[in-house]
Formats: sequence, structure tokens, C-alpha cells
Amino acid sequence: MDIDQLIQQPEGKQLEFKRDLSSPKPLLKTLVAFANTAGGQLIIGISDNGDIVGVDDPLTEEERLANLIADSITPRLVPSIEMVTVEAKTLLIIEVYLSNTRPHWLTALGLEQGVMVRLGSSTRQAGLELIADLQRSVSNQYFDEMPMPELGVDDVDIQAAQQLFADKKQLNQQALLSLKLLTQHQGKVVPTKGAVLLFGKQRSFHFNDAWIQCGRFIGIDRTNIFDHIELYDHLPQAADSILLFLKKHAMRGADFSEIRRKDVWNIPLGILREVVINALVHADYSQRGMPIRVAFYDDRIEVESPGLLLPGMTIEDMKRGTSMIRNPIIARVFRELDLIEQWGSGVKGMFNEAKELGLPEPVIEEIAMRVRVTVWLANAIPVPMPKKGARAQSGAQSGAQSDQPLQTQSLTICRMLEDAPLAANELLLLLGLNSKTGAFKRAIKELMEKSLIEYTIPDKPNSRLQKYRLTEQGLQSLKDNS
Repeated sequence: MDIDQLIQQPEGKQLEFKRDLSSPKPLLKTLVAFANTAGGQLIIGISDNGDIVGVDDPLTEEERLANLIADSITPRLVPSIEMVTVEAKTLLIIEVYLSNTRPHWLTALGLEQGVMVRLGSSTRQAGLELIADLQRSVSNQYFDEMPMPELGVDDVDIQAAQQLFADKKQLNQQALLSLKLLTQHQGKVVPTKGAVLLFGKQRSFHFNDAWIQCGRFIGIDRTNIFDHIELYDHLPQAADSILLFLKKHAMRGADFSEIRRKDVWNIPLGILREVVINALVHADYSQRGMPIRVAFYDDRIEVESPGLLLPGMTIEDMKRGTSMIRNPIIARVFRELDLIEQWGSGVKGMFNEAKELGLPEPVIEEIAMRVRVTVWLANAIPVPMPKKGARAQSGAQSGAQSDQPLQTQSLTICRMLEDAPLAANELLLLLGLNSKTGAFKRAIKELMEKSLIEYTIPDKPNSRLQKYRLTEQGLQSLKDNS
């Protein structure tokens, strides 16, 4: 980029301005952060308000800067330092590339406290988990490929995995090794971290932050929460559960007989599905204290996942369709289950779809060691508050449909099953019920007896993987009712 254009740019992940070398420590931290994150350019001789002030005695300052970098940063960092004249004033431009010997740190602070990363236009100290992630990224090691030698094959829910892969392949040991869900370690077969994250029977015990928190807030901030759930589904199934929660609140107040009309949802489901799946696939599950969070406000939906973008990756790269994989095992399983398509196409498609729908561009940000994606709604969906004196309801529509006539609720359930099979808890979520009411049980029984719906696993009616699906007879009944 031309220097005149460069100095007109705002400070960001790969660009920072400094007036002079009077305070070298912040400058050195920035250079370390550039080397560890995605490279960048630091320009000396520009004031805080953007005025070009230049550098006095640039040759001496260049030598001083080179010595400071050599003496203060470990491992040794050798950036490019260039003198450029603008408006008869000399600027020093220090260009740092993403380093192949990262992480770098300030020698005086040591490895544990001196590693810096770039977060937007600011420089932050990296924690131990992020330092480990930087080290893995250089050696082409991946967190989800690491073995868990203390566990055995029985700690992975192979049955659940096979249910998902039923139409794809038989998950024998060779297939599990090929998918890297299992790996050879010190003479025995053990699960990988990816396997436990995807299908672990006790995932939350081994990764206590690998869960999803969903909330519906009143208004446009987090002051008041209206409804929330915590999801511990196997990761490939979590996307559907998240979208069910969003659909539940998108349909509030709508006549369910119209629910299949695209405008009733009032949320861009295609975009949201991409955002949710990206969060599940690319989250940094090595981070502690940061589950995936989905927040539904009146005017937008925000999805946050733990971890910064991978070293060398920027938000602009994402928009252009560039893809880097943090969790190759998780990504491959999602790919084979057709949950994601061509690498990098999702984010680019997300922006294209927003444009086609006339929505504002989604916003991608790195905030406090997290990546947040904001999806704007075409129209605000306020939370309908109970009328004064009315009994408060728990959750979204608790009891709102439990008093429906049996025939009405049966028809509603059939419409819900028209697109895809749903488990009982998923039906309850969409109906806004906290538990199986008498009307709900009678409706399910009647639909089963009339062969309008059926089990997806008929020989195991009590299986926790059990779902209901619409039969051909049920589909015809729907058409007749329409």
C-alpha cells in the first residue's frame, strides 16, 4: 500500500502509529504482538491526532531502535526498518511479519508474562493457554488431535456417532482411526481430545467449558434476561439445538399456522446457521472459563466463541473466504456430516446472503480473547411482556400452548416435523413448554396410533437418540389440512 494511503488508515490489528521513541516499552510490546499474531506495521513520527510530526535525527533513532529490538525481545526478532519522507518529514516504518519462531516475548518479563498478542488496535498479554496455542501453531500440532491416554474407547459415545453417520459409513475401529477420533498412543488405542469434544460421554468433566450458553434478553443489552438454556449436546447436534432456541423466540407471538412463511421467523436462519457452525468448529476449546455464548436481543443476535483468530488470520481474510482450521478433527467430522461445505465458503456466503436480504453486514470482532459475530435482524423482535396483573410465565411461552385443544396441538406438532425429525425435548422447546403436559402426551399418542408420526429408532423406543418423524400419511394429512 502507498505510504500516503497507509497513514490515512485507522489503527488496527496490523497497524499502529507512535509519535517518537520516548517510551520504548509499549512500542516493543506492539512489535512482539505483531510477530505473534498476524504481522503488522508500526510507523513512528505520527502524533495521536494523526498529524505528521516526523522523527528528528532518523539515522540515530533507527540505530537505537534496532538495538532495543535486539536486546529486548526473545527469540531474536529482525524486522524491516525503513525511512520514508512525507511532507518533508521523515517517518520510520517498522514492518514485522508473522514469525515462524513464535511465541516471542519481552525478555525482561519472561515467557509467562512477556508474550503479547494483538487484539484489534490494542496489545494484550497472552495467558498460558494462548501461549501453548501459539507454540502448537508453529509445530503444526492441533489441540483436538492430542491423545487422551487416561481414557479408553468406552469413554466415547460410539453409538451416538454411528447414529449420525448411519447413511455415510460404518464406524468400525479403522474408520475411527481414519477420522482421528481414535489414535495409537504408547502401544494402545485411545481417544483424541477431538473425539471427547465431539462425542465424549463425560465431555463436561474433561472440558468443563465446552458447552453452549443461550440467552434471550429484553431490549438491546444484557441488563435483563428473559429466557436461557445451557446445552451439552454432542457438538454435531448442538447447532440444531441452538437454532431451535433462536426459532422459539423468533416465532413468539406468531400464528404457528404461518410459521413456514419465511418472513414470520424474522431472523436470517441461513446466516445464523453458518455463524453457529463456525463457532462450534473453530472455538479454542483449550481456553478456560469461556463457553460458546449465543445472545438474542431485540435487534440482533450475537454468537461468541473462545479464542482469537489463528496466527496470520485477520477479519478481512475471513470476509474474503480465507480459511484456517483450528480443530481439524472437529472440522472433518462436520464436513463428512454435510454440516459444512467447501472450506472458507461459509463466511463469504454469509456476507453475500446478508446483502441479498438487504440486511446490514454481519460484524466480526475480536473482543477479550473471544471472536464475536453479530447478525442484525431485518425488524426488531421485542419480548412481549405479560400484562399487568397476569401470572408471570417461566421461560418463553410456558403453558401458552398447553391449553390448546388436542386437535390443534397435534396439527402444530406435525407442522414442526415437516422439515426434519425432532426429539421430544426439541418439540417442547418449540412449543414453549417446560415439561411434557397431559395434552402433549395425548397428542403424541394419538399421532402415533394414527400412523401420522413414527419413531426414527422403532426398535428402541426409549433410546436417548430417539426422535419423531412425519410419515407419508402424516404429510398427506398436513396437505389436506392446508
